[in-house]
Amino acid sequence: MPCVLHIETSTTVCSVALSLNSRILYNKVSFDGPSHAALLGVFVEEALQQLEAENIKLDAVAVSSGPGSYTGLRIGVSLAKGLCFGYGIPLIAVPTLELLAATAIQKTDDPDACYCAMLDARRMEVYAAIYDKELVLLRETAADIVDETTYITYLHKGKVYFFGNGSTKCQTVIHSPHAVFIDDVHPLAVNMVALAEKAYGESSFVDTAYFEPFYLKEFQATIAKNKVINEALRKNTER
Repeated sequence: MPCVLHIETSTTVCSVALSLNSRILYNKVSFDGPSHAALLGVFVEEALQQLEAENIKLDAVAVSSGPGSYTGLRIGVSLAKGLCFGYGIPLIAVPTLELLAATAIQKTDDPDACYCAMLDARRMEVYAAIYDKELVLLRETAADIVDETTYITYLHKGKVYFFGNGSTKCQTVIHSPHAVFIDDVHPLAVNMVALAEKAYGESSFVDTAYFEPFYLKEFQATIAKNKVINEALRKNTER
């Protein structure tokens, strides 16, 4: 099995881990707010020093690919790309919501439930995807404006676990008896190991030069203010 450096910066949490044959060699996490620019390089340097001390060759870099914080993702992906170019090794992209779901599944181990991973966006908006117990994607990642009906199809079928930093605010509008909210589920580098090693074994790499994080910026029911103004100006000009 490979030696992989894992980088996670999609939320305000900054984390780096180093694994070899599924064994954790290094793990560092900061929950002290959006401090990626200051801390990520330090964490990575410490991990690389661990490699040198044990005379181990780095085989790949795995990075959380989004959705999530625009700035955080850019910092994480930029550093991951630089390492891949410098070491001549492949880049693995781990979807952030899949990482969250894998973490929640480990916490609950409920074979009959669905798992809704949520990242906070703004107001009652979240980035969300739904998985089953085997981490099979049941609903693609989407930008949702959450109300009592948003996930009703899945809640009618049975238990749905909601988690991630977007789930807390949803408790005020999702009242189904089948809804279960899990606290303290964060996308962490140390939890990327199984997903990254699976991707490595399948040679599921991304193009280091052209890879970009997965951003979700627009919400279907939301019209940006500048678009409203521009449309009004256009119509006024046409008169």
